[in-house]
Amino acid sequence: METYLVGGAVRDTLLGRPVNERDWVVIGETPETMVKHGFRPVGKDFPVFLHPQSNDEYALARTERKTAPGYRGFTIHADPDVSLQQDLIRRDLTINAMALTPDGQLIDPYGGLQDLQNRIFRHVSPAFAEDPVRILRVARFAARYQSLGFTLADETNQLMQTMVVAGEVDALVPERVWAELSKALAEPTPSAFFYTLKNCGALAKIFPEINDLFGVPQPEQYHPEIDTGLHCMMALEQSVLLSESTEVRFAALMHDLGKAISPKDNLPHHYGHETKGLPILNRLCHRLRIPNAYKALAMHVMEYHTHCHRIKELRATTLTDALAAIGAFKPNNTIDWFVLACEADAKGRTGWEQKPYPQATLFKQAALAGAAVATETVLNSGLQGAEIGEAIRQLRIKAVDNVIKSYKPL
Repeated sequence: METYLVGGAVRDTLLGRPVNERDWVVIGETPETMVKHGFRPVGKDFPVFLHPQSNDEYALARTERKTAPGYRGFTIHADPDVSLQQDLIRRDLTINAMALTPDGQLIDPYGGLQDLQNRIFRHVSPAFAEDPVRILRVARFAARYQSLGFTLADETNQLMQTMVVAGEVDALVPERVWAELSKALAEPTPSAFFYTLKNCGALAKIFPEINDLFGVPQPEQYHPEIDTGLHCMMALEQSVLLSESTEVRFAALMHDLGKAISPKDNLPHHYGHETKGLPILNRLCHRLRIPNAYKALAMHVMEYHTHCHRIKELRATTLTDALAAIGAFKPNNTIDWFVLACEADAKGRTGWEQKPYPQATLFKQAALAGAAVATETVLNSGLQGAEIGEAIRQLRIKAVDNVIKSYKPL
């Protein structure tokens, strides 16, 4: 059996990075002979098999022909006469179009090694333009490898721009967008994902709510970076430093969507942006089918992040009601994630990156105090219905007030 290691495993081996999964291409075989060799078929759209011992994926060499718009519009041809070079040329980037023989010999027909050494993302062939998912993949690779100095070839960026103008990205389905977004949020530099999309015009089509933030001014006194889009990218990068949770990173990214619709007469001020953004975020989550856990946290952070920032100025009543609204008094709460996203927002400003954020500690202390109130006396007091809830609320207000008054910053 003629097999070659291909794709990301080759790329990351040459970069000296960990290889988590290995994909192999098989030349000269058929589905029937693969099964005879003990491989288990798993591919739905094209012939892919799992190795009987390693469970690595082995795919028959194949070619693709574009037959319809979008990423599904392909006819797959897998046959024993398909060569390795024919299989590699259908791949997206030159750095992903290399192969290794079992004895470690590199096969590089399209200059992938040179582009890898020069830290360049470059498309293999014009066939790149046939699959809009590749725009998202390139953006995700930017989020993964920007710290290594990778940049996008001008001709590839131009090709991506052409794809956007041609309407190819309009065929992207929510599941694929979310799949790439969720992976990008887990990468070391997720802001590079959005900048790459913005530079080719795809951000306005795929994430118009984020694109609309660029060019929107904020008060220089609080936001020296001024541009709201830039601030959200900075907040996203701060969230990476603070947490590995992609839920936190998503919330930090989305928190200021409401600033895009602030009346121009009020700029650079954004009165009520916390609640004005909620319908925008709701529509985005619905359109892209964002998981509920991500949506819920992002909604809470959007509506109440300024409460966390201004906690020392709030009345105990206001703070207690805000804590209740985000579920901070429930056993399974996301208060830690909430304050991390708020801290990312606070530090995502030019010159504020290293400043302490004591509000996080005070916010969590207030939540703990409110959750710890003894509710038994209220439940046994004979009160009925809404009276019970209000009595517990008053106990929590008192506990929260004590925390605020006794708080002494370090």
